[in-house]
Amino acid sequence: MPIISRIFGGAAALVAAIGMLLVTNTTAALAYQPGTIGYDISYPQCGSAYPTSSGSFRAAPPTASATPSWRGRMAVVASVAPPPATTATRTTPVPQGVSGGFSRSFGIIGVDSGNPFISATHPGNPCLADEYSKTPKPALYVNTGYDPSYLDANHTLPDCTMKSGNVSGSDAQKKAWAVGCSEAEKDLAYVTSQGITNTGGWWLDVETGNSWCGRPGTLCSDLTLNQYSIQGLMDTVLAGGATPIGIYSNKYMWNAIVGTNSVHGQRADWYATGTGTAQAAAPYCASSNSFTGDPVKLAQYVNGIDYDYAC
Repeated sequence: MPIISRIFGGAAALVAAIGMLLVTNTTAALAYQPGTIGYDISYPQCGSAYPTSSGSFRAAPPTASATPSWRGRMAVVASVAPPPATTATRTTPVPQGVSGGFSRSFGIIGVDSGNPFISATHPGNPCLADEYSKTPKPALYVNTGYDPSYLDANHTLPDCTMKSGNVSGSDAQKKAWAVGCSEAEKDLAYVTSQGITNTGGWWLDVETGNSWCGRPGTLCSDLTLNQYSIQGLMDTVLAGGATPIGIYSNKYMWNAIVGTNSVHGQRADWYATGTGTAQAAAPYCASSNSFTGDPVKLAQYVNGIDYDYAC
């Protein structure tokens, strides 16, 4: 079910102003050199070591980080990430894994602290600015999620409720769109507060480890509400000029969260493979493994921390 939505006039002025600070010269964003290796880190690396472009490790400043109610990233198991449909043909040699001395060419930094909404209870990643500044060719990712409890005033912003009136759909779908819009506005504001001008693009983290309709413990079953929430987040980030956008997920998780519904505005897939080496992750670069219909640009694998093979 396609969504037709528009952000307009003065209601989007604040988000647009923030977006102009967040993004400049993004023509090369999400364009990774095939065969190179990057990584993705977030709040769990605060106060510990994280990788740098030279292959050494640099300690992040100690911080008192909040304990999240969700995982910042899920450890994808084989049942969640089934074997790829076909093997990708590559001309670039694929590393077997990543050691402490392997060069990292790019990185993606988590904005949140494992929750889709930034708040006093769940603040943003306290090491965001430090991690971003020490990461080669950095990009950002944000947590996403939907739950009926997010419709309250502590989560949904009045500005987004007003904008949702111009979204086609049922009343419940418009409210779900406003939830995603609110998630985005809080993320955009937090990134700006950290003094970051992001030129590497944005990724939306869409995974079953978070709260969604149709998932255990969530009191809703309508997958279109998940769809509208993701679309609201995407529309708001795009309205702010923070582009381009890609989506992190895999076929299993994407189908469980949005079903046969679709979203629009994204340009790339980042595939959560559940594997442990670059060699095992590379076949997921094949176009047959796309879950949104967009090119698979990255294949994530886990080897101590999250690494990403560029397709």
